[in-house]
Amino acid sequence: MTIDQEIRKYPFSESPGIDIDPTYGLLRSTEPLARVQLPYGEVCWLATRYEDVKTVLTDPRFSRAAAQGQDQPRLREEMTYEGIIGLDPPDHTRLRKLAGKALTARRVNGIREDAQRIANEYLDDMVAKGSPGDLVEMFALPFPITVICELLGVPFEDRAQFRIWTEGLTSTSEQLMVYVEQLFGYMGNLVAQRREQPTDDLLGALVKARDEGDRLTEQELLSIAGVGLLLTGVETVSTHIPNFVYALLTKPELMAQLRADRSLVPAAVEELLRMIPLNPAAMFPRYAVEDVELSGITVRAGEPVLVSLPGANRDPEIFDNPETFDFTREQNPHVAFGHGPHHCLGAQLARMELQVALHTILDRFPELRLADGDAGVSWKSGLLVRGPNKLLVAW
Repeated sequence: MTIDQEIRKYPFSESPGIDIDPTYGLLRSTEPLARVQLPYGEVCWLATRYEDVKTVLTDPRFSRAAAQGQDQPRLREEMTYEGIIGLDPPDHTRLRKLAGKALTARRVNGIREDAQRIANEYLDDMVAKGSPGDLVEMFALPFPITVICELLGVPFEDRAQFRIWTEGLTSTSEQLMVYVEQLFGYMGNLVAQRREQPTDDLLGALVKARDEGDRLTEQELLSIAGVGLLLTGVETVSTHIPNFVYALLTKPELMAQLRADRSLVPAAVEELLRMIPLNPAAMFPRYAVEDVELSGITVRAGEPVLVSLPGANRDPEIFDNPETFDFTREQNPHVAFGHGPHHCLGAQLARMELQVALHTILDRFPELRLADGDAGVSWKSGLLVRGPNKLLVAW
């Protein structure tokens, strides 16, 4: 079935906080496949139901490769650099296989102690400078940058530049491709060094896997090591640390629950991921390569579909009391990191860092509070991620 539908302006609102626009819930129950228009690109479908979202993310009839060269629905005029995200199997599978050889669960678990040490060092410095302090500037930003740089084997003196690149890659500025070129050039030099002098760090493992296995291009290797891991290992964590802390500080019953039982931290991270969106809008449309029916509506071949992960994560068909934070939720199959072939490459790393961050903040600051209420919180704008760019806290 096809029908004429209202075309809605998208994103639905500019609300910068941790809540999602109620339009998602309305659409999920009354118009689960809606027509939307982003600031740039063609009109597209927006899926908000959990099962539809999973279908679009896994069904080979929806293609990311088919989006290349199209006027993709997007938030900024310039096309987002996509790298591995813009591929379908089997090309995508080759890159995932390479990354999987290097970014193993064992490697991620092996750096947990390093992550803990790094977290302690930054919070030591924060305490030494005295209360109040900006949790974003003094911890949330430098912590994941230092972790990923140690993991990749990036020299300490170059980490300030990595911060500029990570912020630039998620901006809506026209400088995007300049940052990509700079990052690729830098990582290319590091790759060449690893070939001359092999190392045991993650970049060394990626180079070894690339050279001894599938003959991937240098561009593909740099896409994984640079943009892929940098964005997932840094931007997700640096944005969600203040998001999560803000949620806990403004919902004291949740903070009290975690302080009383630290064993809930891993489940709390999953629930916070489910409830708090990372992006202001859905991105990276899939294009139908043949007619597909979703929720009784036919998506025609050649039409783009965006999936709302926050909408899916609050679907009452999947989650009991979906609008409520529940750190004791037994089943939490959220799709905050995506689903299927394009499930986030750095999800294990991000989870580990978020768990370490929450544990350490709870341990170090038993009386943590907002220093100046909401007046001490400012929110990001003009970025592809949403969260505080300042979170003034006292202890």
